[in-house]
Amino acid sequence: MTLTELRYVVTLARERHFGRAAERCHVSQPTLSVAVKKLEDELGIPLFERSKNSIRVTETGKRIIEQAQRVLDQVGVIRDMAQDGKNQLNAPLKVGAIYTIGPYLFPHLLPELRRAAPDMPLYIEENYTATLRQKLRQSELDAIIIALPFEEPEVVTLPLYDEPFVVLLPGGHPLTERDTLTAEELAQEQLLLLGPGHCFRDQVLESCPPLVDAVTRNPSAAAPSLVTEGSSLETIRHMVASGLGITVLPLSAATAMQYDESILAVRPFAAPVPFRTVALAWRVTFPRPKAIDVLSLAASQCRVIEKAKIETPAAAATA
Repeated sequence: MTLTELRYVVTLARERHFGRAAERCHVSQPTLSVAVKKLEDELGIPLFERSKNSIRVTETGKRIIEQAQRVLDQVGVIRDMAQDGKNQLNAPLKVGAIYTIGPYLFPHLLPELRRAAPDMPLYIEENYTATLRQKLRQSELDAIIIALPFEEPEVVTLPLYDEPFVVLLPGGHPLTERDTLTAEELAQEQLLLLGPGHCFRDQVLESCPPLVDAVTRNPSAAAPSLVTEGSSLETIRHMVASGLGITVLPLSAATAMQYDESILAVRPFAAPVPFRTVALAWRVTFPRPKAIDVLSLAASQCRVIEKAKIETPAAAATA
């Protein structure tokens, strides 16, 4: 039994004439007749009563043909679904980002995505790298935005942009008199960082080796000790504003809110400037490459917008 045979018997039942049915199905009359007879033989019952001048559907044939019509209707639904699936920008896109990227990128990214793909519903999530990794692997997220390095089997990564680190200082701090700062200078200060387990903390320590000594410094030493009680970058920002210490932040986080320099000041690092590479990651089996293309393009575009907004404070700090 084939869909073609079902289509033939449904058309024949409607036309009650082999010639007209064959014409509607765009086949020859013998082809249609043979296919109908083959189906009847397979079912073991006649679907039509044939006479020299007319064709009538049998009682059992009526029920079978009604069911055949329902089958053909469902096939049409499946084809419509497949057609919709060809538009890769119609289905929802589930995007995750780490905590130190999402709050500063999403406000720029989402408007760009809506402009590029207005019919694509968006689901966003912020979480730790380890949790995002698991959700990506289990298809709970379609793509994630993380900082490199990021290695996961059967996952593709695409670098989006490099983001420099800067120093955030309370207003009036002696280091605000400097145009640029070094990691060695920071190591002598009361430094606020995220606690262990946060990937940004690890990135700062890896890119600023002198700070590692500060982290492991003997608490009884005369130099100031490191404070790592911030649970989020926003908490640390307010701790700095309260005069509890200084910190290292991604540029987007440091300048996400504009403060008077009497409250918070941003200073760049002296070369070589530490930075992180922000990347997009997705499963190699993800069946919507166009959605990934739109997402990566939107991220690049919104970084142009964000860069125009965040370069001014940094430039002013070095003026």
